[in-house]
Amino acid sequence: MTLPAALLDALNPEQRCAVLHGTDGPCPPLLVIAGAGSGKTNTLAHRVAHLVVGGADPHRILLMTFSRRAASEMTQRVERIARRAMGDRAGALSGGLNWAGTFHGIGARLLRDYAERIGLDPGFTIHDREDSADLMNLVRHDLGFSKTESRFPAKSTCLSIYSRCVNATAELDQVLGANYPWCAAWSKELKQLFAGYVEAKQRHNVLDYDDLLLYWAQVMAEPAFAEEIGGRFDHVLVDEYQDTNALQAQVLLALRPSGEGLTVVGDDAQSIYSFRAASVRNILDFPKAFSPPARIVTLDRNYRSTQGILAAANGVIDLARERFTKNLWTDRATGSPPLLVGVRDEADQARYIVERVLDAREGGTTLKQQAVLFRTSSHSAPLELELTRRNIPFVKFGGLKFLDAAHVKDMLALLRFVQNPRDRVAGFRVMLLMQGVGPAAAQKTLDAIAATADPLATLATLAAPPRAADWRGFVEAVTELRSCDAGWPAEIERARLWYEPHLERIHEDSETRRADLVQLAQIASGYPSRERFLTELTLDPPDATSDQAGVPLLDDDYLILSTIHSAKGQEWKQVFVLNVVDGCMPSDLGTGTTAEIEEERRLLYVAMTRAKDDLHLVVPQRFFTHGQAVQGDRHVYASRSRFIPERLLPLFERVAWPKPSATPSYSTRKAPSMDIGARMRGMWR
Repeated sequence: MTLPAALLDALNPEQRCAVLHGTDGPCPPLLVIAGAGSGKTNTLAHRVAHLVVGGADPHRILLMTFSRRAASEMTQRVERIARRAMGDRAGALSGGLNWAGTFHGIGARLLRDYAERIGLDPGFTIHDREDSADLMNLVRHDLGFSKTESRFPAKSTCLSIYSRCVNATAELDQVLGANYPWCAAWSKELKQLFAGYVEAKQRHNVLDYDDLLLYWAQVMAEPAFAEEIGGRFDHVLVDEYQDTNALQAQVLLALRPSGEGLTVVGDDAQSIYSFRAASVRNILDFPKAFSPPARIVTLDRNYRSTQGILAAANGVIDLARERFTKNLWTDRATGSPPLLVGVRDEADQARYIVERVLDAREGGTTLKQQAVLFRTSSHSAPLELELTRRNIPFVKFGGLKFLDAAHVKDMLALLRFVQNPRDRVAGFRVMLLMQGVGPAAAQKTLDAIAATADPLATLATLAAPPRAADWRGFVEAVTELRSCDAGWPAEIERARLWYEPHLERIHEDSETRRADLVQLAQIASGYPSRERFLTELTLDPPDATSDQAGVPLLDDDYLILSTIHSAKGQEWKQVFVLNVVDGCMPSDLGTGTTAEIEEERRLLYVAMTRAKDDLHLVVPQRFFTHGQAVQGDRHVYASRSRFIPERLLPLFERVAWPKPSATPSYSTRKAPSMDIGARMRGMWR
């Protein structure tokens, strides 16, 4: 049996070819290259349903996805399609696809089944990332590495290094050299730490997240086990194969060494997760892993974007060094080509986006149907401030919401305390940052300076709280900032120098947060004074106080802000891409090797193919950069991304956005004097 014509007719020829593959006999390996917006999920669901309708036992079908939600949605869709095809005979679906899940979830089930035969206690528990980091820290402390003279990598960094070694099947020194060069001096100690960590897990009868793949791969390395486990399934299907790592590919090929009954679906042009140890080589090398090579079916009809957007995206990815050839096309011939928008700087970039977003909203496109995408979380900071100032609600995915982040609040609290030493909220927050200063000591200090004419001068004469660490450094920093000798915005750099040691002590992800502080300094440089800066930032403060960006509780519509990584798989009517310039796209940190540059190219392609109707690539003439070894933090003049060379320009409409109007002048006429404080107090008498 096969799916009825009514169901097959809903598929285009390429989709139908993928669904019916292997119908008339043996089922050789199949690679489905599914371009962006090409109906990948629908095709895979129809293929699984076709197998079931054709007589395959659903309990012997292994379907692996990259999230439990995706597995659940796929299972439900398969069951709906199969029931429509089978009608009263749908009893064959009793129990459904009980082997549908994530790689890690399937691995955990199989390890439970084979635990006693492979030397595992069947009662093992599984640690999440936080538990694993805590156990790593215990071993780190027991080995004395937390007491070394120079700072040993934090627990989260140690766990990340360990995880990278496991998932990439790479040697420690190779991982340190390529991904964690600042930790290379600790190679010997890290080996000792990881050995102790493995022993501790075994003593405690626990597995961590990475063990679920590692143990599974080790079991599959034994031919007898590989044959037995592989024999449990007639068909193995994998979604998003471009996002698999070396361990996952190793497991898959051991399950189906001949390739019979194996289907993988993915898009090499959307392989953007190398930071999670995913390897684009898995999908590029898949066909030749078998003899004869796997069949390739390409889905290149796009159901999402206009032809103008697809033409530009095709042009960008066509310049890739190695890829499966495909040319996305659509029946949606209408629509304008994407805009390549030149602006002066990041402030103009923010204003341009806000104006276009509001114009679209007036035209009937809700905020939720629009998105702003960026390479790195910190790139959106100027835009977030402009959105806040204009009272436009937004939700951010893939990073901290800038004004809500604890470390940004800490820096602003220090500046507010210097600006107004009677601000007890700011003073309290700043003092609690210091080791040895608790709520009682902070309160006592604030009480002591509150009644004096010059609180900061009084602060300098007070004795340090009994257990306060580096109290003198705090007083000196506040005094220097109050004197304004350095001038604005240099003062914010002095504040950052004082705060950064606390940042490193308090937050495990201090490197990521440090980029936000540099971005804050860059934003501050756009204001003439500390007072003006603090005032503008607090005119419309955010309601949330958590570190995570959340959905605005009082708004049913909001703009989407997202890193490109977090936007994969999503779509919006109108999309803006920030900072399409060299240094940001590609990132300065992503140009060390050819492989890194190619992944940066794929990131831009993924961003562009999220847009349905309108796409804006914004190119500021200059942007702020930090952490450069030679010149340090600075504004740099930008050039258009190398991924859009001159020969691709005819695929875009080029727009030069005008400079903003000059700052309005304010009247200098002297106003009559009055005691506003007395008047306000009188209102409550």
